[in-house]
Amino acid sequence: MRAAIDGYLRHITIERGLSANTVAAYRRDLTRYAAWLEGLGIQNPTEIDETHIAGFTRQLQTLAEPGVLAQPLAATSVARIVSSVRGLHRFLAEEGETVTDAAREVKPPKLGMRLPKAITIEQMTGLLEATGGDDPLALRDRALLELLYATGARVSEVVALNVDDVGSDDDFVRVVGKGSKQRVVPVGSFARAALDAYLVRVRPLFSARGRATPALFLGLRGDRLGRQGAWLVIQAAARRAGLETHISPHTFRHSFATHLITGGADVRVVQDLLGHASVTTTQIYTQVTADTLRDMYQTAHPRAR
Repeated sequence: MRAAIDGYLRHITIERGLSANTVAAYRRDLTRYAAWLEGLGIQNPTEIDETHIAGFTRQLQTLAEPGVLAQPLAATSVARIVSSVRGLHRFLAEEGETVTDAAREVKPPKLGMRLPKAITIEQMTGLLEATGGDDPLALRDRALLELLYATGARVSEVVALNVDDVGSDDDFVRVVGKGSKQRVVPVGSFARAALDAYLVRVRPLFSARGRATPALFLGLRGDRLGRQGAWLVIQAAARRAGLETHISPHTFRHSFATHLITGGADVRVVQDLLGHASVTTTQIYTQVTADTLRDMYQTAHPRAR
C-alpha cells in the first residue's frame, strides 16, 4: 500500500500539477487509510474490496478504535479523506495495478451547504483602518490587509508573492493559485498606495536584516512572512477594530467576492478573480446576496409577510 500511495502522489504532483499543500493533504489522508488497512492485516491493494472502504468510512464517522483515530471527524473532513481514497483506487485501476476500482461505488457523506462568512463593508473598512500608523510594522500590515481585500487572494497566495509580481508601473498583481495556475488581478488605489508606502519605506529596512529574497512581504528578520504570521496580523487588527465575529484570512476572500457581487459584478468575472475552476463554486456568493435581498424585501414591502 505504501508503494501504491507513493506512486499516486507522484502522479498528482507531476501529471496533474497539484500544489505542494494539496499533495501534503492527500498524503496525510492516505497515510491514515494505509494505517487502518494495516490494522486489518491488509498490505496489498489487490486485497481491498468495497466493504473495506465502506468500513473505513464508517470508522471515520464514529469513535475510533484505540490507536487508530483519536476522535470522530467532521463531515467535511470525512468527505475529503474519502475523496482521496477514491482517487487512489481510480488511479490503481487505470494503471492496471488492480482489476477493478474498489472505491467506485463508495460515496462520501453529503454535506449541507455552508455559506461563506463575510463581514460588511463598514466592518471591513474599520478593520483596515485599525491598522494605522507610520511605524514599519504598521505600514507592512496595512499593505498586507489591503492587498488581501483588494484581490480576494488566498493568504497562501499573498505570502507567496514576490516583488516582481506587484510591479509599481501597473495596477495588477500576478497571483499563482492552485495547480500552479497564474491569474492577473486588479489592485485598487487604496491597496496600491499601501503597497507603495511599504515597498519604499519598509521593505528595504527589513530586507537588510536577512538574506536576499524576492519575497514581497517580509518579517522583522528579513525572511518571507508566512501564513501563520499573516494570521497573527489579521487577529491583531480584528481586536483593535473591536470585531466580535471570528475573522480569518478567508474572511477577506469571502468579503471580497460578496461585496463585488452585491455591487453588481458578473459572477464570471468574480470567478476569474478568485481563480475558481468552476463557476459553480463562485455561485455560492450569489446565495449570500440573495439572502440579503430577501431580508430587505421582507422588511420593506407592505405585503412581504
